[in-house]
Amino acid sequence: MAVAAVVFDLDGTLVDSRPDIATAVNRLRAGLALPPLDLEAVGGLMGEGSRTLVRRALADAPAAVRAAANADFDRLHARYLEHYAAVCTVATRPYDGVEELLAGCTRRWPLALLTNKPIAMTRALVDHFGWGTLFRAVVGGDSLPYRKPDGRGLLGIAAGLAVAPAATLLVGDSRIDAETAQAAGSAFIWVEWGYAAAGDRRGLASGLTARSPAALLAWFDALPQ
Repeated sequence: MAVAAVVFDLDGTLVDSRPDIATAVNRLRAGLALPPLDLEAVGGLMGEGSRTLVRRALADAPAAVRAAANADFDRLHARYLEHYAAVCTVATRPYDGVEELLAGCTRRWPLALLTNKPIAMTRALVDHFGWGTLFRAVVGGDSLPYRKPDGRGLLGIAAGLAVAPAATLLVGDSRIDAETAQAAGSAFIWVEWGYAAAGDRRGLASGLTARSPAALLAWFDALPQ
């Protein structure tokens, strides 16, 4: 595989953000007199942006609550973003080995971040972990008029880095990430430590998989210079 740039997903790939997202979701639900969701349930809601997350987080509400939420959805979504902005760096942590993975990659290739998380919270996390100098481009779910699995975000990153899409490698934990790479004509690596890693892969190219950040770094180190 010829790799000229590496693009990472964020949630479930570089960081476990479920605790903070669960806090924000459950604060929103508490305001509607709904019971809290556990981490696994919240993890299953994630991946397609904050608006979809909020809709899914209210799917079990009584019909009258759902109807009121749909009628006032923009306000509810804004409220969720306020909750999440207040806590997004409290309990979110990089997966073990991610810091070493990023350090090893940045010595060889330009790196970028492509996530469906809102850009404000994405930037907050990047700054919180001191990753601001690692990524040449950071694209969030509301940075563009489209988001993953639309391949145009990945294509735009490749163009900005002056790298061919086929030489751009996307690393992620979900079917959405795999579909994004497929749409852009880029290579893809499934990471098996993320919370979406067990998603349905039918109809997608099998691709490469990595069991851990350390295993992925070892694979990168084995590539020709």
